[in-house]
Amino acid sequence: MAGESDEVLARVEAGVGLITLNRPKAINSLNQQMVDALTALLTRWEDDDAVHAVVLSGAGERGLCAGGDVVAIYHSARADGVAARRFWRSEYLLNGQIARFVKPYVSLMDGIVMGGGVGVGAHANTRVVTDTSKVAMPEVGIGFIPDVGGTYLLSRAPGALGLHAALTGAPFSGADAIALGFADHYVPHRDLGAFTRAVIADGVNSALAGYAIEPPPSNLAAQRDWIDECYVGDTVEDIIAALRGHRGDGAGPADDAANLIASRSPVALSVTLEAVRRAAKLETLEDVLTQDYRVSSASLRSHDLVEGIRAQLVDKDRNPQWAPATLAEVTAADIDGYFEPVDDDLNF
Repeated sequence: MAGESDEVLARVEAGVGLITLNRPKAINSLNQQMVDALTALLTRWEDDDAVHAVVLSGAGERGLCAGGDVVAIYHSARADGVAARRFWRSEYLLNGQIARFVKPYVSLMDGIVMGGGVGVGAHANTRVVTDTSKVAMPEVGIGFIPDVGGTYLLSRAPGALGLHAALTGAPFSGADAIALGFADHYVPHRDLGAFTRAVIADGVNSALAGYAIEPPPSNLAAQRDWIDECYVGDTVEDIIAALRGHRGDGAGPADDAANLIASRSPVALSVTLEAVRRAAKLETLEDVLTQDYRVSSASLRSHDLVEGIRAQLVDKDRNPQWAPATLAEVTAADIDGYFEPVDDDLNF
């Protein structure tokens, strides 16, 4: 059928459109063909009276989606950047399309759900996590900035929890995802097959009533006191200093967070802090996605995106040489440059 590829499997069963991201060896990382296929499917199904709900899942045992195909981004960035910008543009338009989808759209955010996986999962109107969910916006680790509308969610998480997740890039659990506003419902991993069958047989609400359970306590939410206290600074340097200086409950985790943040790209961290704070003042997801496209386009011109992907995923030496090398060397002009309009600004 049109809009389907070997990497995006789709079928309609009893009025439910079932989409499976099908690159299991790459933890279903998104490429241009997959984004195009998803866009076409959702466009068609939204207007098809025979389809009354959609369920998105990932093939294999490892997760829904580990993000975008960043090695492809690396090669594009080293060339002319055209393919990378085309990918981001269509991906962010898809994220907006998912958020506006008028029918029940159930994302099964099981296993690894990172970066672009958050984009196709966490903007759904019905978001399911499990006991195996490992959610993250880890972009700062590759010299990139959280995109796919992630800063919309991060900026609206309780207190400073979203800023903590953005600047550390560390994964969080399904229970944490619900506490942060990235998900709605908790279904045990072992029940996902039965849950999907129940959606087909009885509808989304009935399936949720039968299989969703109370999530366990959120480990992140339990640490809000020290997180809220430490992330109020104007700069990333201020935040790291507050984390290192924290005493009492949370001193160990605060120091761990400081060490993790200090290992990330200084310019990506500085832009991420600004992006989350700007996103908090933007009214809609579409406004944030427009900002994301500007920021991502600017990242293509940076040293750190290519260097970060090289160190983590190409040469895998895990030893990126960031430039600027320190937070102190990142200027206000460096940061502001990421937010400048681009010739092909997104329009929704």
